[in-house]
Amino acid sequence: MSQAEEIKSRLDIVEVIREYIQLKPVGVNFTARCPFHREKTPSFVVSPERQIWRCFGCQKGGDVFSFVMEIEGLSFIETLRQLAPRAGVQLQSYNPQETSVRNRLLDAVVWAVKYYHKVLLETPEATNAREYLKKRGLSEKIIAEWQIGYSRESWDDIYNFLKTKGFSEQEIFLAGLAIKKDNGPGYYNRFRGRIMFPINDIAGNPVAFTARVSPEREATEKMGKYINSPQTKIYDKSKILFGLDKAKNAIREAGAAIIVEGQMDAISAHQAGFINVVASSGTALSSDQIKLIKRYTDNILFSFDIDAAGQVAAERGVEQALAQEMNVKVIQVPGGKDPDECIRRNSDDFRQAIERAQSVVDYYFDKTFLNLDLNKIEHKKRAAAKLLHMVNVIASGIEKDAWLRRLADALEVNEQALRDALVKTNKKRSGQTAAAPQTQGDKELSVSHSQLLTESLLALTLKFPEHLSYVINQISPAVLAEELNRTFYKNLVIYYNKINSDPNSFSLDNFSVWLGNVTASEQELASLRDLADAIILLADKDFYEINAAEAKAEIAKILRQLKRKHLIKKMLGIERGLEGAEQAQDGVLVKEFMDQFKIIADEVRRLDE
Repeated sequence: MSQAEEIKSRLDIVEVIREYIQLKPVGVNFTARCPFHREKTPSFVVSPERQIWRCFGCQKGGDVFSFVMEIEGLSFIETLRQLAPRAGVQLQSYNPQETSVRNRLLDAVVWAVKYYHKVLLETPEATNAREYLKKRGLSEKIIAEWQIGYSRESWDDIYNFLKTKGFSEQEIFLAGLAIKKDNGPGYYNRFRGRIMFPINDIAGNPVAFTARVSPEREATEKMGKYINSPQTKIYDKSKILFGLDKAKNAIREAGAAIIVEGQMDAISAHQAGFINVVASSGTALSSDQIKLIKRYTDNILFSFDIDAAGQVAAERGVEQALAQEMNVKVIQVPGGKDPDECIRRNSDDFRQAIERAQSVVDYYFDKTFLNLDLNKIEHKKRAAAKLLHMVNVIASGIEKDAWLRRLADALEVNEQALRDALVKTNKKRSGQTAAAPQTQGDKELSVSHSQLLTESLLALTLKFPEHLSYVINQISPAVLAEELNRTFYKNLVIYYNKINSDPNSFSLDNFSVWLGNVTASEQELASLRDLADAIILLADKDFYEINAAEAKAEIAKILRQLKRKHLIKKMLGIERGLEGAEQAQDGVLVKEFMDQFKIIADEVRRLDE
């Protein structure tokens, strides 16, 4: 067994995918809204029995590796590295020259985390940092759990340490841990004399740092209280949320994510038992960060500082959330404190603030109307401009209408006037409206009706092989859509005849093995087996609750539709031939085409009876 096969055999695909999206049990499988395209009705299916997944909307699918590769944007090797610890598999040692740059940078940051954490716990230089963390109420356990560290007042200690571990100057630089010297060759430490907070990706791999100046240097520090790692090959700040790797399961269980502003807010919250808290690291949430949260919940509660910077960041985050149809509430911490201070004084106050969280519409209406006199026209205009800006970013039509009706009532103006103002605002904004992807139900518009019918017919046939003989007697492969489906059906007929037309001896696994013996091309074999997996998933998704008699009726209905489409297509071909014959004034050929057309038209008429 290869390492990949061993990892795959030890993992449950349902549990892995559950870390990214919300799955609901339906029969023997699980369904969800696809994370790879926009849809309203779930068409994403996971099979625990076959350990595969497939979306019947965007047509993507595969095993646990392909899912993680797709959703994380990783290579196969990177995916192995990410899943191996979870499976309890020790990957074999590798040659650094054969390992991707990304993996080398991840290794460098892992060693840096260990080094900084050891410095914090064991060195005299970190005494003030340890006292500071103690005053902030952090326990030894939480410091260890979050691997908080300290960077010495040194220009080259981490640089020299990583070189002893086999990392090159370029790798240390690319990991964001060193800076190039302005004068002459060489590098020096990026972080010096700072408390180090590792930033992890969704899988828990440390990829960057937030570094807070040591308390004794706070008054004289010129670079700012906090500095962060730069953008690197492993760290994109717009696609990572601080603490999400630790909070994701709690977010799913609680059905909501609480967003705070700073790392200390998040760490204090976790220590106090608020495990579904993540931090935006002092910036507004990006569209990609909202998508990360949406994997686990559609509900967000914002708890940002009341200062100007915090309010701006919160407002922009709210706009991003509304644009992705999230349900948004706002937590107002009593006394204007930040979450960390509130929790340290009395964690029950923060718990009650969560329970009293306002819907975003209530919060913004209250905030906007504060200090305004709505008897004055200019104040009404000011309120309308502010709130129409928020309405404009809302993706949900129902929610947009609710905001407009409420605003019209509050301002005592005609609702249509507000709608007209919204239209004018949008006309002024040029090039900012992106077209939403076109979908039709669960399926992309590019998927033909004939293809959908063909998939359903094959799904019913595999699920109820007792009806395979009936299907074989009714249609030829030519009636089906797409060449791969026709090839699959031809092989299915051959295999069925090989087992002496006994539906009780039919087995999809045995059919798959048989395909391997008769299919010449490895590529075609892989395509046929992938199609078989997709078809059986579709069968469980759409036809789980029907019985054999109902299946027979559904098969008959689909056969009629497929035959009709096939005959209509033939008639269109004959019409084109007839036009050519008439232009050539070939009477014999015209009569021949007319006779063919009549025969097929009669067949269509019989199908319609």
